[in-house]
Amino acid sequence: MRFNIGKLGAAAALTLALGTAACSDPYSPGQRAVGGGLLGAGAGAGVAGLTGGNVGTGALIGGALGAVGGAVTTPDRGGYGHNGGYGHRGGYRRY
Repeated sequence: MRFNIGKLGAAAALTLALGTAACSDPYSPGQRAVGGGLLGAGAGAGVAGLTGGNVGTGALIGGALGAVGGAVTTPDRGGYGHNGGYGHRGGYRRY
């Protein structure tokens, strides 16, 4: 049985991109751009590999679109403050 290296590489890139894209902060535009870029690059390489296109070109186009989409769609952190809506950090307060 012969394996197509392009399809195997595209599947590996997609797996790595999905795994690392989950490690980003949803409220940081920079981290969302990196996560979206990795996810887009993996998806672009996967689609290009499965359809017989150039895997590198698919990864570049998908990564660029994913990075822009991730940065543009960053949600507002909301009114939770610096501590995520929880009380004082560092033990009990003395009154």
